[in-house]
Amino acid sequence: MATIETGTGDLLAVLEDGVLTLTLNRPEARNALSAAMNAALAEQLARAELDENVKCIVLTGAGKGFCAGGDVKGMANRSASDRPVDEAIHRQRVNQRATAGKLYTLPKPTLAALPGAAAGAGLSLALSCDLRIMAKGAVMTTAFARVGFSGDYGGTYFLSKLVGTAKARELYYLSERIDAEEALRLGLVNWVCEADALAEKTRQIARRLAAGPSIAYRYMKENLNRALGGDLNDCLDLEATHHVRCAQTEDHKEAARAFVEKREPVFRGR
Repeated sequence: MATIETGTGDLLAVLEDGVLTLTLNRPEARNALSAAMNAALAEQLARAELDENVKCIVLTGAGKGFCAGGDVKGMANRSASDRPVDEAIHRQRVNQRATAGKLYTLPKPTLAALPGAAAGAGLSLALSCDLRIMAKGAVMTTAFARVGFSGDYGGTYFLSKLVGTAKARELYYLSERIDAEEALRLGLVNWVCEADALAEKTRQIARRLAAGPSIAYRYMKENLNRALGGDLNDCLDLEATHHVRCAQTEDHKEAARAFVEKREPVFRGR
């Protein structure tokens, strides 16, 4: 296990067995986003994308929460004239693409583990991951309407894709709290477990992903992302290209041998 220096205590990073675990670490503020946390998260995701030792990324929160989103107390104390609006918009765009956008697009499996509440931008970050696991006592809420915001970090996109536009509008407009069972029913999470089992369940799933065929995963993720908004023929063509490319990999050949030999394949990402 290797602990990675992130430059701030607001984000913890550990790499073990191909799994990079990034922990949002402001439990006293329900892991609300800070400038230091945001910058460190963006930096770690950029590095992870190119690091061959990272096979899977887990995003979670310290203590009893996942992420409360923006720091509303900090917003209340901040002057609206801190910086020109155009500069603020540009900074927001850069931050969003480097965090939620990167979790969604980087060519490796991403898993959000929710020990507690995911709200606002915190919910957006969770939904930007490929898969989600949630403790039974945790909740989700868009929360934006309650603080007079329209929403950020891709939440409108991810939620609309997962539950449909009508339900997404309901959840944004009314900001209702969604418990774990309802989140599972809606398809917002893949697994629900007891709080004390969350870490082990997350570890099992992440290690399975880290041991999988990383080249095939890369192409699967691109196929799946493009399928959400792409033309059918474009998706069919992309699948054909990626499928034939995977047929040339050592991982595929090893899996074929393992099938014949009736054993589990050992993937090496080649």
